[in-house]
Amino acid sequence: MDVRTREEELRAVQMLGLKLPTDPRWVNMAEMELEEILTDHAYCEQKAATSCISLIQGYPEHEDLVRELAPIVTEEWGHFRMVLKELDKRGLKLGRQRKDEYVNKLLAFHKKGGSREDRLLDKLLTCALIEARSCERFRLLSLNIREEELKEWYHKFMVAEAGHYRLFIDLAKQYCDEAKVRARWKEFLEREAEIMEELDLRGDRMH
Repeated sequence: MDVRTREEELRAVQMLGLKLPTDPRWVNMAEMELEEILTDHAYCEQKAATSCISLIQGYPEHEDLVRELAPIVTEEWGHFRMVLKELDKRGLKLGRQRKDEYVNKLLAFHKKGGSREDRLLDKLLTCALIEARSCERFRLLSLNIREEELKEWYHKFMVAEAGHYRLFIDLAKQYCDEAKVRARWKEFLEREAEIMEELDLRGDRMH
């Protein structure tokens, strides 16, 4: 990756608020393990739908949250089906779901106890952060993977994740104190950068 391309990646990451860009080697590693990365991608979409359902079940009194997240459940499940279709088209199999160390480390960063609002804030910011990192990685794939058809395919996911990231941030600001949102988001971004450095670089994982 040349200096200009690296600078462009850094700017893209900063637009999402992320502190640390993905190691550029990740795309080549993912390309060599396509069945594995597609399997992990499928389960990420499934878990995204489940997270939205959980938020709706946990906070049904927040009408805008329910209204905004209900179609995201459908969209994420549609993405899951898109990945399954891609696997089928290539004669590949959906493997078993693997432990998601990235997400587990983010969940471990949630504050213990606290108010109901605090718990909602951590959940929304976790979702926002996962979508932001997914957006960044889909962008890398859409720009750098060799197969043209997959470039276009991953671009669609990148656009969707960018919208979801913004939605979770907006919901956090709507239902939680904005100063608290800014402070906690800063903490999450710093912790996420640490997590990225702690985890081994793997081509069979979306995160």
